[in-house]
Amino acid sequence: MARNRILPTLIVGLIGAVIGSFVMMLYANTHVFGAAGPGSTPPAFAAMPLSGVSDQDRIVSAVKRTKSSVVAITEQINGQQYIPTDPFFQQFFGQQGPGFVQPYKAEASGSGFVVDDQGDIVTNAHVVQPPEQPNARISNLTVVFANGDKVPAHVVAANVGADVALIKVDNYRKLPPPLSLADSDRLEQGQWAIAIGEPLELQQTVTVGVVSGFDRQEPIPTENGSEINFKGLLQTSAPINPGNSGGPLIDIDGQVIGVNQSTVKSAYAQGIGFAIPSNTVKRVVADLMAHPGIHQGTDTGFLGILMQQLNAGFKNQTGYQGDAGIGVREVVSGSPADQAGISPGDVIVQVDGKTFNDLKSLHDYIGSKKPGDTIRLNLWSQGMKKFVAVKLGETPAAQPMTQGQQQPEQQAPPEDQQQPEQP
Repeated sequence: MARNRILPTLIVGLIGAVIGSFVMMLYANTHVFGAAGPGSTPPAFAAMPLSGVSDQDRIVSAVKRTKSSVVAITEQINGQQYIPTDPFFQQFFGQQGPGFVQPYKAEASGSGFVVDDQGDIVTNAHVVQPPEQPNARISNLTVVFANGDKVPAHVVAANVGADVALIKVDNYRKLPPPLSLADSDRLEQGQWAIAIGEPLELQQTVTVGVVSGFDRQEPIPTENGSEINFKGLLQTSAPINPGNSGGPLIDIDGQVIGVNQSTVKSAYAQGIGFAIPSNTVKRVVADLMAHPGIHQGTDTGFLGILMQQLNAGFKNQTGYQGDAGIGVREVVSGSPADQAGISPGDVIVQVDGKTFNDLKSLHDYIGSKKPGDTIRLNLWSQGMKKFVAVKLGETPAAQPMTQGQQQPEQQAPPEDQQQPEQP
């Protein structure tokens, strides 16, 4: 009889224990841990850093792992400069006056980083081939490693249009490990960006910012009255200064996301720097390794005109009465447009059967073509219709400044607000 009484009691006790445990868990979830109940909002839980490491610790770690592979580049520039005997002649008469040419020497420096175990080092083309001094020659090219070793180097190849160059040190036994290039297409706006280089010859300088934007297009003016229009640049807030050119922009994991290139020269802008994305660097470096030498072009189609919006002034001067098309303001001497008989004052009504009414669309269309491609233009010229086929040339890296200027009816910002410079 006692055994028959104990069994039901145990069963009831077990059921009670299960129900009690469930009630306690429910109470704890809804009151102690703040979990959602009826009409409640689920609580937010802050994610812990991976492996318990803060972003600052990861930045410090990334710098420690990569800075030995970042180098300083020094060189001597040997060139020629024109010295006018009468400095006021050009000011009053608008043309170059009498003078003489004399040789000069200058020192220059930049940054770079080791990209493989063969001694190849990536930097900017303008570090080893200054675009403002096309006739200058580089001598005494030297790579200064983080350990202080100074090793002679030579230029393997440079793409002026992409502003990427490859230099090499031979038989250096203490070569640091190469840096790896990240996939720049996977970058997120706002993620950390770390610049390492030699600004103002201050070795192993680190600055930190974020990835600010993508696919920027910046015309960089040079000192000889031309400019190079760079496209697809990465924008960063990491400070970039003279001497940083060619150094790596790395992420928090120590991978190269870009090559530091230029910064906006402005008293009104801060923290606007530009870098060549790592995926562009991968493509250009592979091409430079396969085709050594100095490449001045951009591998894009070149017509050779300065375009003009069809404003009232242009119509009054030319007599054109139509509403569609793009005016021709200037023609580059010897260019494909010049050879095809296109003249200032002509109007491009159609290109390959397409009508263009804004300058950027036509500029981008021509730029999308390759050197050697043929385009067909429907022109209005001095009241007559004209059809011409033009075989495009290759857009030079450095073009006359007039080809990059805004049209008269478009008010450009002040000079110091719009011109980036190459550090």
